Formats: sequence, C-alpha cells, structure tokens
Amino acid sequence: MKLSATDAQVQAVVNEIRARGLTEHVSRGSELVIIGAMGDEDLLDASRFEILPGVERVTRIMKQYKIVSRDTHPAGSVISVRGIPLGGKQIQVIAGPCSVETQPQMADAAAMVAAAGCRMMRGGAFKPRTSPYAFQGLGVQGLDYLQTAARAHNLPVVTELMDVRMLDTFMEYDVDVIQIGARNMQNFDLLKEVGRVNKPIILKRGLSATINEWLMAAEYIAAGGNHNIIFCERGIRTFETAYRNVLDVTAIPVLKRETHLPVIVDPSHAGGKAWMVSALAQAAVAAGADGLLVEMHPNPPEAWCDADQALSAEQLTSLMATLRAIASALGREL
Repeated sequence: MKLSATDAQVQAVVNEIRARGLTEHVSRGSELVIIGAMGDEDLLDASRFEILPGVERVTRIMKQYKIVSRDTHPAGSVISVRGIPLGGKQIQVIAGPCSVETQPQMADAAAMVAAAGCRMMRGGAFKPRTSPYAFQGLGVQGLDYLQTAARAHNLPVVTELMDVRMLDTFMEYDVDVIQIGARNMQNFDLLKEVGRVNKPIILKRGLSATINEWLMAAEYIAAGGNHNIIFCERGIRTFETAYRNVLDVTAIPVLKRETHLPVIVDPSHAGGKAWMVSALAQAAVAAGADGLLVEMHPNPPEAWCDADQALSAEQLTSLMATLRAIASALGREL
C-alpha cells in the first residue's frame, strides 16, 4: 500500500481478497503496510487490485510459505521472550540440562546458567528417546522443577512439547517458549495447535527435512495466528558416522534470506560430543545465527541423558567469552 493509504483503503483491499475466497495477512510497519493473500492465487486478478485506491503495487508471490517469507515482512522480526529480544542485534544463548532430573540438579544448573551470562534456560521434562526403555523424563514434575529453578534467577524457560494433549498443562505452568522437536517437525496436528497459542515456538529442523519442508512447517504455525516462531538448526542426518549429525551452517544464511523470523542453532545435538560444541557454536554465530541452544549440566558424567554432549559450567562460561568476541566483531551483542 502507498504511504498515504488510509485504514479504509486497506480494509477495501482486505474485503476484495475475502470476496475471492482467500484469507489475508496484514503486516504493518512504521512506514509501510503489506497485505498478503493466502490461498489459490489463480482466483485473483492483479489488475483488479492495482486500480484500488491506496495500492502502490501488486506482486505475485509464488512461494507457498507466505506468512513466514521475508517477501511479506522485509524487516527481520524480533521476538520478545519476557522482555528479552531474540533476533535483531542481540544474540541469546539458551542453556541447561538435556533432561530435568532432580530439584537440586536444576537449582545448581540455573545458578550456573545465570552466572555464565545466559538469559534463558532449557530443560527437558518430556524426552523423545530412540529406545522405549531409556529415560523419558519426569513429565509434569519436571516442569515444576524447571520453573522453580529458573524463576529464582529470572530466567525464561524453554522445554519441548511432544503431545498435543499436554499443551494445556504447558500453558498452566506458563512455559515461556515451547519447543517442537526434530521428530515432530511435521506433526501437523501439533503445529496447528501451537499456532493457536500466544507463546514463542522454537521449531527444530527434522532429521532429513529440506529447507522448504521446514519453512512450510513454520507456515502451519503461522497460519493458525501465532507468528512468534524461531527456527532451530540442529544438524541433519547423512551417511557420516564420525559425529552425531551434520550441522548445516549453510541453512543459516539461506533462512535469513528466505524468512524474517529468527534463526538459532543447537550445536550440542549436531556434534554429539562436548568437545565439538564450542567450535560449532562459534561457526553458527559467525554465520549469522540469532542464538544458540546449548546443553550444560552441573556434573556432565552423571547426566541421565546425552552426557557426552553436555558442557560443564566452566566450559559454558569459557564459550560465552569467546562468543562475545565474535558477536562484537560482527557489530552484535551477546
């Protein structure tokens, strides 16, 4: 729309889109209003819109992921997590144990995460495991332990939702950021449900998902009305066996070009070994990531889950110092 377009003119365009059986997405910037039409574009005649008052130009966007596309929101989005910005100039590190084990463990972990300079905490109360006999998490009790420990240091929490039936419980415990894991990236019923809540969503990339499939999964969430989506690259499965997964650093600049939404990286699940995490984290920040999701544990050898990839408090503190230098060189802040 033109800079001079009135609210009535914007509404007239919206009405025209609805009259053709499509739905609209209105993006309002400080100086520009962009109206996206979702649905069968063949039903729209571009010339009909070009003559409407207030319209500056009409562009046909063939990408299926319209809401999450940078074409409909040229400026990058910054998502607020209890006042902490994710995206833009600041880089956020989310750290904590792979799984919630005990209240003392979580209390120690929260203190160490805060002392290292991280501003958000992760922890798994519900754990998807390859083996049905492996530790599956403490469930609701784990949510309580996580929140109690994190709140003592004013740390927003990130934890994974596996089952849509637990969404109300997550809302009851006021989980700050809901994580959709790699194995659920295309669980479309789950994506639709989290699209209806007003919570930031971390959407991890599936083990063998293409960029387009990942973007379309995010579109499911956005189509439900929740645009607070954070992409998380966590490594993809290839023929290589020397490490857990292949961290696709290339995905970071590709996503930053394709979408306006923040992009973070999980170096812990990519390498699968603590000694790899620092190098992968540094590469991710250098490539433009908006944040990191890092596993740490008060006593890594005793971790109940993924002990090999958990950092100690000392390793996390050292990593944060290195990342600050990289961020500064890029004109960003950690």
